[in-house]
Amino acid sequence: MTLTPIDNSPHHIAPPTKLVTTVGVLAAVWCAIFAAISVWFEVTDKFATGPHAAEAEAISVMNWYVAVLKLLGVAVAVLAVTQPPKFLQPKAVGTLLWAAFSTVVIYVAGSLTQAAVMLTGVAGDAERLDLASGGYVFAFLLAAAGFGILAVSYARRAGLGKREVLLGICGGPLVLGSVLVILPAVLRATGMLSS
Repeated sequence: MTLTPIDNSPHHIAPPTKLVTTVGVLAAVWCAIFAAISVWFEVTDKFATGPHAAEAEAISVMNWYVAVLKLLGVAVAVLAVTQPPKFLQPKAVGTLLWAAFSTVVIYVAGSLTQAAVMLTGVAGDAERLDLASGGYVFAFLLAAAGFGILAVSYARRAGLGKREVLLGICGGPLVLGSVLVILPAVLRATGMLSS
């Protein structure tokens, strides 16, 4: 009888359950689909005509930036259910997972707040809310749940501490801030985006 040695190296983590692996695959596919939509917008010049034509170049820069973030989401979801490569510490993967979870949760919370403001008549037009916008928010809610499952599972399997969780959760606002505040400010400063 031959015993298989247990890998106790600092990079080795316990394997995920089949359910967590499935969630990881679905989260990766979800991110890939949303990245493909961003690429499709660029290939078809979706914003070259219509009400946003004057800002098409700035929208293109933002769209490519968001596509890269979505592809990073694919990588993080895959890393959640595989052994990390030797150059990447499990702590880094765990932090990235919590950042992905935090980013999507904050995005969903913002979308639900915006819908509530519109529905109560405080601001905006409630008639713009339809089944498609509800489905869009629901898709992000599912992604948030998926990344939450992956982050919790990975933290347990890799034996991560509170530090990685807190760093990751703080990363969510930074990611959204880069999309909603920093990049638009840079585009305005370069004259690509009007104020």
